Amino acid sequence: MLNKVYRLISPKQFETVMVEENIKSNTVIVRPTFLSICHADQRYYTGSREKSVLRKKLPMALIHEGVGTVVKDFSGTFEKNDRVIIVPNIPFENNKFIQENYLPSSKFRSSGHDGLMQEYVFTQSDRLVKVLDSIPSNVAAYTELISVALHGIKRMQKVMNEDHETFGIWGDGNLGYIVANLLKGLYPNSELIIFGKSEEKLSFFSFADKTYTIDAIPSNIQISQAFECVGGTGSYFALKQIINYIKPQGTIGIMGVSENPIEIETRKVLEKGLLISGTSRSGANDFKDTVQFLSDHPSERKRFKNLVGIEREIKSIEDVHAFFEADLANSWGKAVMKWEL
Repeated sequence: MLNKVYRLISPKQFETVMVEENIKSNTVIVRPTFLSICHADQRYYTGSREKSVLRKKLPMALIHEGVGTVVKDFSGTFEKNDRVIIVPNIPFENNKFIQENYLPSSKFRSSGHDGLMQEYVFTQSDRLVKVLDSIPSNVAAYTELISVALHGIKRMQKVMNEDHETFGIWGDGNLGYIVANLLKGLYPNSELIIFGKSEEKLSFFSFADKTYTIDAIPSNIQISQAFECVGGTGSYFALKQIINYIKPQGTIGIMGVSENPIEIETRKVLEKGLLISGTSRSGANDFKDTVQFLSDHPSERKRFKNLVGIEREIKSIEDVHAFFEADLANSWGKAVMKWEL
């Protein structure tokens, strides 16, 4: 079956190609309906990744966050028109020690493998999770990022001690907001403190117990467990503050992506006996757990609607360019496109 795929062939240049898709007994054909832009997509679109990386990854279709409707399920798992979240991670093996999102053999949509900017997505039933009726499509579109945050918290839970008195989150952007909202639902009796650069962005964290700009943190603050959600060069400064303010034997979850190496004060890490947990991406089970969380926590589910920053209909490649440019200028929230191309 022929499928229309919209691939980025070089920065800010798309090409429409027709691809012959193979259909198997477990194939599910999904029509993408709502897609969300990630920072990684922007780095490919703008060409801000190293040229060697671009040569290796391109051409490919962008976007790995999205939801769609089932057109045809040859496995019999889903009904026609079911709303489903598309899991971008594609494993090719099972390992009892390594989760699917850390296996080097796994492929990932919009990272060297075609993403969701397609007329139809051909996948298999275990890479799809049904969307609850109570979850609006513009929120379901960025379930992948919520699942990444939940995966990071789950990994932290396995290694952190039982001191849940105070959680600290460094980062006032989308990831910080998602982690904070999840923690509020999972640990409602814990104190939640957000540390950021922008007072305007910190105002969105009204559900947190306290917020501080990073240049005005009280000296007597003590954090039980901490999450770094900054990324880039700011990770260095965030981790420096976290190591200073976290209690001995606390755990630090590193979730921000930095393209270049950063320094960590290992002497203080050793003196305090700190644990550091690093996480990346998520797997199908994390998506299922995310949907369950959204079902069990209506207040947090409602709060995720506040993270939709801009939303537009996409009916042409010109619309795609305009949307990516609008996202670059967007100061808050996720950019969600209603995919009608």
